Order: sequence, then structure tokens, then C-alpha cells
Amino acid sequence: MRSENGFGVGRSVLNLNDPQRVLLVTGVSGAGKSSMLRVLEDLGYEVVDNPPLNLVEQLVSRADHHLAIGIDQRTRGFNIDAVADLVARLRTRAGLRSELIFATADTDALLKRFTATRRRHPYDNDPNAGFSLAQNIAREIEVMAPLRAYADLVIDTSGLSLPEFRQMVEARFGSRADGGALTLSLMSFAFPAGLPREADVVFDARFLRNPHYDETLRPKTGLDPEVQAYVRADPDYDRFLHQILDMLGLVLPRFVSEGKRHATIAVGCSGGQHRSVTMIEDIAEKLADHTHPGLSQDGPVTVSHRELARQGRSFWRWAKPPQ
Repeated sequence: MRSENGFGVGRSVLNLNDPQRVLLVTGVSGAGKSSMLRVLEDLGYEVVDNPPLNLVEQLVSRADHHLAIGIDQRTRGFNIDAVADLVARLRTRAGLRSELIFATADTDALLKRFTATRRRHPYDNDPNAGFSLAQNIAREIEVMAPLRAYADLVIDTSGLSLPEFRQMVEARFGSRADGGALTLSLMSFAFPAGLPREADVVFDARFLRNPHYDETLRPKTGLDPEVQAYVRADPDYDRFLHQILDMLGLVLPRFVSEGKRHATIAVGCSGGQHRSVTMIEDIAEKLADHTHPGLSQDGPVTVSHRELARQGRSFWRWAKPPQ
């Protein structure tokens, strides 16, 4: 339930030692932005959906709670450049942790959702324009593509049920509900596209042999066995993997003792497609089955591949679900 001023009822008061968290939630119509805002409200965020764009910074300045703000093409003053400029300004504020979250889905999933709910697409305001639903969806995906590329997190909801979607949002943005276990997110990324701002620990896999230079492997990803075999054949791969796991065995218990609820471990390479993806997959396997000596991760583990998700080639998933 929302209060009369639009804010969530169960609000999460800021700890004076924690940065204020501001989530700007956007995406293509029908991809789950409103559902995400409802989950965030249940988690204790103050939720404001579609305020005028020029009022967002005032809302942030006056807030003493974590905020989730919905922005889309219905927002007064909305345009891609204005939203990007807003995000850039918020990212420079001291004591503020801001993230742009972009919800998307493939065209087939969006068509099914609009057909099932019988909702009109926002681009269908002019019945004389002559565009079909599929054409309107394609137009919006194209218009919103620059904002998707600028996002800190892209969530593709095509293959997610509502319970799975809720679990994912709770794992990423919720408070700890399992008596102290750490929720760990593993992420691959490309260095040229920028460091993940949410990363607590970053490893660099660019020194490993690169499948990009093999014409047969170049179009594939680290989710493909052929690429994984190529990367793992590097003589230093196993040593690097085990040293990462040793480091996690040292720092993760300290994160828990410091009261951290969520930690993100990121591995980067040049394109975020081959080496870092392979490494994240192997780290996830070791954490999920407790096969590395001295390393125990009692809490849930999630996996995402940032660059592949931006291309629509992979989905967020549980490597180790909550117990």
C-alpha cells in the first residue's frame, strides 16, 4: 500500500554510516518497471512513480530514506539526454549511492503481456498513426536503447516468473532475512564499458588468452563450452581462479562481520564476452558446491553478465538460491 504522499509505508530509515540509496527505475513498457517499484516499496524504499523530471533532485535532497523513483516516457520533461544528465549529476553527489535500473524484455514476451492485459501501448496514443503493437514495441526499444546502454543494471524479465522477479529484486536490493548470511552477486563486465559502480571487489582477466582472436570462437561467449575450454587452457587460468577463491575466503567473512548485507564481486576483460564470463561461471560453481578448501558461502549467490545482458544474450540467475 502507498501512503497518500506516494511514499511507501514500511520505510527503511538510513543508518548514519550508510550512503543514501537512490534507484532510478526505467525501461520499456511492459517489462516490469511497476512490478519492481512495488517490490522495492515492500522492501522499505520510498517509492515515487513518474514525478516531473525537474523535481527528482529536490526529492533526493529532501529524503532521509532510501528512494526508488520510476521514470519513463510518460514522465513530464522526459528525454534520453535529460535522464542521462540527471543520473550523471546524482552519481557525483557525496554520500549518495545512485543506480539506474533498466527493465527490458524481448518482443515476444512484451507482445504476450500487452495482449493478455489488453493494455494500450504508450505509443498507441494516435489511432490514426497506423502502427501495430509490434511496431510500437520496436519503436520504443529503439528509442530507449541509449538509456539501456547507460544503465548500471539491465534486468531482462523475458524468462522470469513474477516470483523469480521478486526474488531477484529482493536479493539485489533487499535487507538480509536469513540470520546473517551474505547475499553475493557475481558479475562479468568489459573494462572499456566502465567499472561496475556497485562492485566491492574487482578482478582483471585481460591477461588470459583471448578467444576473440579465434574466428570460430569470436561470436560465441563464455557460456559456450568451446570458449570455456579455450580460456581454461591458459597455463595460468587455474592458478588465477584459485587465488581469487582464496581472496574471497579471506574477505567474505569480514564483510559479514562488518554487517554487509550484499556484496558484488566483478571480473572484467576487454569485451565482457569470453574470459570474464568463463571466470564468473567457474567462481559461481565453486561457491555453490563448496568445493574450494577454506571457502564457505552460506548465503545465496547470483550471477549476471553485464555486457551479455545488455545485448540480450544472457539472464540474471541464481547460482545458489536462498535456503
